[in-house]
Amino acid sequence: MSVEPVRVVLAGVHGHGRWHLDNLRRLADRGTVRLAGVCDTKPVDAAQLAGFGRPEQASKLAPLIRRTGAELVILATPIHTHAELGTEALRAGAHLLLEKPPAGSFADYTRLSEVVSSTGLACQVGFQSLGSAALPYLRELLAENGLGPVRGIGVAGAWARPAAYFERAPWAGKRRLNGIAVTDGALTNPFAHAIASALWLAGAEEPESLREIDVELYRVNPIEADDTSCVRLRVADGTVITVAVSMCADRRHEPAVVVHGQHGQAELTYTTDEVCLRRPGAPDQVTRHPRTDLLENLVEHIRDGTELLVPLQRTGAFMRVVDAVRRAAEPRPIAPVHLAGRNGGGRVLADIERLTRRSADNLAMFSELEVPWAPAEQVLRAGDREVAAYRWRPDPGLPATVAPRPHLHTVRTLGGVEVSETGPVDHPHHLGVGVAVSDVDGTNFWGGRTYVRGQGPRWLDDHGSQRHLRFTRRESCGFTELLDWVDRDGQTVARERRTVIARRHQASRLPGCWELDFTFRLDAPGRVPLTIRSSHTKGRAGAGYGGFFWRAPASSIRRRVFTAEGDGEDAVNGAAADWVALSGTSPSGRAWTLIFTQSGPDRDRWFARERDYPGIGPGLAWERPLNTGSVTRRIRTVVADGRLDRRTVAALIRRTSER
Repeated sequence: MSVEPVRVVLAGVHGHGRWHLDNLRRLADRGTVRLAGVCDTKPVDAAQLAGFGRPEQASKLAPLIRRTGAELVILATPIHTHAELGTEALRAGAHLLLEKPPAGSFADYTRLSEVVSSTGLACQVGFQSLGSAALPYLRELLAENGLGPVRGIGVAGAWARPAAYFERAPWAGKRRLNGIAVTDGALTNPFAHAIASALWLAGAEEPESLREIDVELYRVNPIEADDTSCVRLRVADGTVITVAVSMCADRRHEPAVVVHGQHGQAELTYTTDEVCLRRPGAPDQVTRHPRTDLLENLVEHIRDGTELLVPLQRTGAFMRVVDAVRRAAEPRPIAPVHLAGRNGGGRVLADIERLTRRSADNLAMFSELEVPWAPAEQVLRAGDREVAAYRWRPDPGLPATVAPRPHLHTVRTLGGVEVSETGPVDHPHHLGVGVAVSDVDGTNFWGGRTYVRGQGPRWLDDHGSQRHLRFTRRESCGFTELLDWVDRDGQTVARERRTVIARRHQASRLPGCWELDFTFRLDAPGRVPLTIRSSHTKGRAGAGYGGFFWRAPASSIRRRVFTAEGDGEDAVNGAAADWVALSGTSPSGRAWTLIFTQSGPDRDRWFARERDYPGIGPGLAWERPLNTGSVTRRIRTVVADGRLDRRTVAALIRRTSER
């Protein structure tokens, strides 16, 4: 019995739509499909439609589907139109082959998923690499423990793109267009197959399967989006995936997905469907695998119920990655000094193919490979303003006596006034804004001299350091980070989880300001609790410092520290106040105010300095040592331009609390 060909409408004929036309022509010759219509904002010339008869052309999708009776729509339109046009096609009664990425944001993906579910129609996503038999082959190998325990999956990709690539359409190279998420970039568009393949190998398809997502974006070309980037994912079972890619290579290098096992490696080249197994003491074993066309698979699903290879619901984890890229900090520009010339008008980044491979081999981010254009620094934005930089890998030249640690510097007001200082002459161990404790189980994590009861401050060989382990998430407004606090011998004394968020303050009728929300949790690494001491607990009166600490610039003049009840260092130091404010004026005459509050059930007394230097922080162990298995503190700091008085500060705190 003959089967009628599936009637198809192709939406988006120019660009990648040309590839779909060629594929449709192949299947039409076999009698599998019939091109019933094409939908595009620009007319399609007859030469492009040769061999298809006279398919109807239109600029509106839903009416075209109804007029032609189309059963299937191929959606090859710009990324930011996928959700709207996909919804339109499904509600008009057509199954959907949707180009990758499925949407520009997770919210759009969710809305489209709900329509797929409510209509009961099929939506296949165009991850052609997932149609390769190489992936089930590798999954079976891993399931049979063919490589031993897997410690991670690394992906490397380096392609060349001319300048015209980023000018091919109004949405190309954009993060957003007319307020709508586009999220076009190296990770989410040309190398989307790389991420999808790695996730599939790791068994991570559902959104909940990803526990951590860390993104770094860079750009060589004068575009809004990234052309060079990397991401590290941590799957729920602990598997680590890193993807490092660039569109700024000297030529095309085939991307590699490298599975690192205890007893060998498996490398998938998804563009050629080849797998290379490497085991110690054995020759490399290379196999090549067939690939199923996703349109053919969808047609078979429509006609006889064949299982879809890439249904929309299996791309949830991938869309979590897309959304993390969307929310990430703006791509960091790479200076021309790091370029190695041009290729077809496109810019070439020196040594990028080797760097992407190093990332895949070491499961490392660019910033962890000591690349000069990828410093260990995270820029924070409050709204549309850059307000702080977080130095998560301290300068290796810092002496051990400063207790090296990640910290924020420089921190600025919205007006651009610097309100932090690092390594000042008066106290070289004061490092911007961060967490520093004078004594944790006998190790000095504050820096400088250690106070010894009955002897006073002494230089001791007892300094520790804080080591960045990894970010569990990074966005333009902040991050969550894991750290180890280690002693002079490198032994872990404590573990920390730190979350820092910058947000624009919207209090009305008050000066422009933003808020730094800083939370840290210190945990004992074993069963024995931590003992935290301050110099005050050892006999140095008033020296209750230790915990969150903000060092302001010593160059500021007309300094003032105050609370709701008191003025000056003597009144504030050791006070149990709801808030503390510190104000000053820069050498150029621009005033600033910092307002500190503590949130949560545990509140500490304030350590405050104003005369010798400006610095504020709640003391974890003011009157007595703190013995604990875990301690959490949250400090919120309003950073304001101008010199605020007590009444204005109180009103600002009220509005902050209400919000």
